[in-house]
Amino acid sequence: MQPGWLAWGLGITAVVTVVVAALFVVGERLFPTEPVTPAGERSGEWKRRREIREYLRAIGEPFAEDHFVAGTHVAFYLPQRDVAVTFDAPAYFRIRNAETFVVLAEHEMPGRALGGRLPFETPDPEDLFDDEDEDDEQSVADAFDTLGVARGASDAELKAAYRERVKEAHPDHGGDQETFERVREAYAAAQQAS
Repeated sequence: MQPGWLAWGLGITAVVTVVVAALFVVGERLFPTEPVTPAGERSGEWKRRREIREYLRAIGEPFAEDHFVAGTHVAFYLPQRDVAVTFDAPAYFRIRNAETFVVLAEHEMPGRALGGRLPFETPDPEDLFDDEDEDDEQSVADAFDTLGVARGASDAELKAAYRERVKEAHPDHGGDQETFERVREAYAAAQQAS
């Protein structure tokens, strides 16, 4: 037989445990934790979003970014055509059975390739954009300008300039995410060019 104080102690502990667990469950429901995305994934999606934005503007298609369709969040929504574009496969499968036409855009898919997946006629990307070689040269020049170094800079100079720019642009040091990502992409482009 157990002493009375032990039974009371176990009972109170059980009640407190249930109350604390319920508080955590209610707190998580009311204030859900944002999922943490690795920087590599975030920058890939950021770049694709920019490319898709440029493509949709080039074909003159009105769009809404970060929109809800059939109760699901999508990256882009084309209201005149009732077309949703998402990077999220589960969202694609949830919307697929709705009346809205949905396109799954992988992070690796260039923005210009979106036209082949849309359910309407789109102009040829070559007709919309200048030669890619010229664009690549311009983007390399922009990369060196973003870092603030000359085109023939050494790897050490690139690294030093990158470290300086990334400190200024980092969101934890008063910068913004978009500028931070632009500096990271500029460094990658400048490294490939040198």
